Amino acid sequence: MPSLWNKLAGRKPRPEPPPMPEETATGQDEPFRQPSIPVRREPEVPTTESALPNVASGPDDLLAPAQATPSRRSWRDRLSSSGFARGLSSLFVRNPVLSDELLDELEIILLSADVGVASTNELIDDLRRRMHKREFADAMALREALRTRLVGLLQPVAQPLEVGMRKPFVLLVVGVNGVGKTTTIGKLARRFQQENRGVLLAAGDTFRAAAVAQLQEWGSRLGVPVCSQGQGADSASVIFDALQMAVAHKHDILIADTAGRLHTRSGLMDELAKIKRVLGKLDAEAPHEVLMVIDGTTGQNAINQVREFINAIGVTGLAVTKLDGTAKGGVVFALAREFALPIRYVGLGERAEDMRVFDARAFVDGLLPVGS
Repeated sequence: MPSLWNKLAGRKPRPEPPPMPEETATGQDEPFRQPSIPVRREPEVPTTESALPNVASGPDDLLAPAQATPSRRSWRDRLSSSGFARGLSSLFVRNPVLSDELLDELEIILLSADVGVASTNELIDDLRRRMHKREFADAMALREALRTRLVGLLQPVAQPLEVGMRKPFVLLVVGVNGVGKTTTIGKLARRFQQENRGVLLAAGDTFRAAAVAQLQEWGSRLGVPVCSQGQGADSASVIFDALQMAVAHKHDILIADTAGRLHTRSGLMDELAKIKRVLGKLDAEAPHEVLMVIDGTTGQNAINQVREFINAIGVTGLAVTKLDGTAKGGVVFALAREFALPIRYVGLGERAEDMRVFDARAFVDGLLPVGS
């Protein structure tokens, strides 16, 4: 039987999604510019209630008191509208006959959901072999075997971020343009605040026009200090100053933003290595975590992005955003198989609580609920 992947190979590639407004700006691919006179100043902690510009979560959503927050929607509720979940549901809801044709349909769904060719082939080949050995009584038994395999693929990478006793813990956030780094930083800062940890933010994205102001607004809303030098400053210098400040003021966690950059621009990618070298002058182990933010709608291009960032700076964890709504979600499985990098967080919505610590079983339950 000819491979379904060969049948699908003639399809035109899907265009890449446009960058999100919050991360889009001019000048990101310009060369780094050193300021003529480096400026080092302590950031002020604003107390105004001004609205956050260009962020996915509104200020009321982000900072609403816990008692006013509606009950949290389950993973199943959040993921049920994803393309992956809809495809699986439509396949099994009609109680199909256990057959090679069923596996053919499943293969198309997995490929269309960006699970990846290698992961899909492994899953389908295993299920087909077991079906021919009569291990499944019906299609629902095959469905449960699929669930088990999917959980098994993700379980090794479901590793929460452990801050431990390091102080300050340096968390460097990287990623390409438009994935939602700044919004992720705001949500992480709020999460750490709720754990009673002192947080400092570093505005290392000095090339996007609104990036510094945007991070300062997050700091203002959260009551978190922000170390910045303004647009055009040297990113490594800003983050170095922030680490000095974090040490002096005994902050628990430093979260450093970086400029969104295309993984194909070697000059800008080299600057990430420079940041790591500069931080090493104060702390040989810093950054303690290089968290790469991935847009869940990106599809298989995410594989190339992660590979290039690993080569540039050594990614230690992933945060996959925008998995609710129209996101296909299958890229999580492709990333797990290809890199085995810890998946720390996933974004399942716009509210702060919708960025959750990754749970492999809950994630698969959201896509393919037990017994439904």
